[in-house]
Amino acid sequence: MDIVREVKELITKPVESAGYMVDEVLYEKESGTNFLRVIIDKSGVVDVDDCVTVSNIVNPLLDEKDFIDESYILDVCSKEKGCE
Repeated sequence: MDIVREVKELITKPVESAGYMVDEVLYEKESGTNFLRVIIDKSGVVDVDDCVTVSNIVNPLLDEKDFIDESYILDVCSKEKGCE
């Protein structure tokens, strides 16, 4: 199973229908913690509220499919500012 590919396929249409673009999806481990990073973009500046909006779209979709066995942190961030 390719987590990145499956997540991107699952979330792209709902995120795009809300006016955002999924620029990149990353699944990586940092200091022993798994991060699922969804990097978004839109026309104009992406702010914290946009990241929260997209997180609120993505989170229920991931919970419903529940195909990631490991625990992880969902991190939605902008292309301009990157993920922290």
